Amino acid sequence: MIEAYHLYTGNDGHSHVARGEIADDEIFATESMRFAESTTHASLDWHTAPTTQYVITLSGTLEFTVHGGETFIVRPGDVIVAVDTTGSGHKWRLLDDQPWRRIYVTFKNETKSAFFSLD
Repeated sequence: MIEAYHLYTGNDGHSHVARGEIADDEIFATESMRFAESTTHASLDWHTAPTTQYVITLSGTLEFTVHGGETFIVRPGDVIVAVDTTGSGHKWRLLDDQPWRRIYVTFKNETKSAFFSLD
């Protein structure tokens, strides 16, 4: 299993996070994949995920914040399963002196993910 964070919209209309894992033996059809890089010390204020997606961090250490102030740290190798496409969203900021390099793997919104919650 691979460590992951599930960003989802709760019944209250706000983004929440659950810690868990990604099963490493399931195959899913993807919509697209793209690489992105943000410069050192970058941040992004409140936003929602544009679509259901995995965000796989290649470099950089980030702090993500969801509604109510709950935070979690993402490091290289971590996966975010972002399905909070509506609601209050989340924000992030880089904590170290590395750029945030990542891969976005997108899915149709109704696609089941391989995420399993540990909470």
